[in-house]
Amino acid sequence: MLLFFWGIFIFCIPAYGYQRENPVVRAVQKVGPAVVNISSEYEVRSGPFSGFGMDPFFESFFRDFFDHGFERRYKKNSLGSGVIIDGTRGFILTNSHVIERRGTITVVLKDEREFEAQIVGADPDSDLAVLRISSSTRLPAVEMGNSDDIMIGETVIAIGNPFGFSHTVTTGVISAVNRSIRTEDREYHEFIQTDASINPGNSGGPLLNINGDLIGINTAIYAKAQGIGFAIPISKAKRIVSDLIRHGEVIQPWVGLTVQDMDARLAQYLKLPGNKGVLVKSVDQGSPAEKAGVRDSDIILSVGSINLGSGEDYHGAIKSFAAGDRIKMKLWRSGKDISVSINAAVFPVERAESLAYSLLGIKVENLSQAKHFRHGTTAAEGVMISEILRQSYLAGIGARPGDVIRQLDDMTIKNMDDFEKAIVKYRNKASVVILLQRGSQGYYITVKF
Repeated sequence: MLLFFWGIFIFCIPAYGYQRENPVVRAVQKVGPAVVNISSEYEVRSGPFSGFGMDPFFESFFRDFFDHGFERRYKKNSLGSGVIIDGTRGFILTNSHVIERRGTITVVLKDEREFEAQIVGADPDSDLAVLRISSSTRLPAVEMGNSDDIMIGETVIAIGNPFGFSHTVTTGVISAVNRSIRTEDREYHEFIQTDASINPGNSGGPLLNINGDLIGINTAIYAKAQGIGFAIPISKAKRIVSDLIRHGEVIQPWVGLTVQDMDARLAQYLKLPGNKGVLVKSVDQGSPAEKAGVRDSDIILSVGSINLGSGEDYHGAIKSFAAGDRIKMKLWRSGKDISVSINAAVFPVERAESLAYSLLGIKVENLSQAKHFRHGTTAAEGVMISEILRQSYLAGIGARPGDVIRQLDDMTIKNMDDFEKAIVKYRNKASVVILLQRGSQGYYITVKF
């Protein structure tokens, strides 16, 4: 309101004041009840050899020979956030690293209701997990948004439990998209970068747009960040969540390509601009890539919106798709750019045996009483090596027919079905850890693919 009095303009503030309920307040009021506090209690054992950097395998060995009275046990708690994505079925989306130490998982809602949660599925490669709680009434839930059309500079809101301070709200803007982050053991792709404060305890909480729609899952895995936050785009998370709910794990898409890094000399020989991309080493016969027209010695420049600089980039980009998706690739062939579209599929399990031979140089079979007697093994479960390639790494370190594979990475191997599932699941990893048993002795071996 503007008044004129004796030649002076006077600004008058209305008696009712300014409108305080802005879009941020409305978004928080809308979504806040769906944000949960997640705590996980687990047991820690501390013995006379703890704290000296000793390998857990050797620590357990020494524990067998020393007085158990020296061992101390105590409870620890991890803390994080989550958001309810299905109020009817009680599904909660959070980070995988929030629940990686399996124990009793407790979920607390904003109204202080408390539930014990079960793990539906977790995927460390994407750092996502789905929990489930049971309630007699419908729970508040967030509306899924779309992270494909987010804009640099738009306002975003983070809600979580940093350092245990429940339902803390921070705001900021989208600083960048398609960020890659490397941690000690993994590289994550396609992250949203924001200047909204994301601290320990925020992990797994929602990143919202100004309308209160879920556009990302916050993560605090990048400990060196100060004033920089990262979130997993919800459009990527939707595909992973669907697999976790249906299968308890992520079903990696199969395109049928083996790739290798480019070096400067090869890039120069091929007259490749920018020295970027990865070389197609081989194309599986009958694979989706072969059907799409990809050939040996093609250079893959990009997968979807991700430009490639290494084989690790390629595998990370492929993991962002699901079986059934159409994957667009930009290739370089004979000095020309070529675009292809590949229909990703589920890896056919009937190829698992030949895959194991190509990756590990072994053939395996189920255990039997006759094999137990012939090879003198005490293993009750696992698969026995029946044939080994002389030039393979396993043969080079002394593995031989009759040895029993008990575990592949974190999967226990009881029979051929387990072995085939593990080979398919870990086929794109750089290496796997194998528990090999000979007689009554077990050995952990790291094998590079």
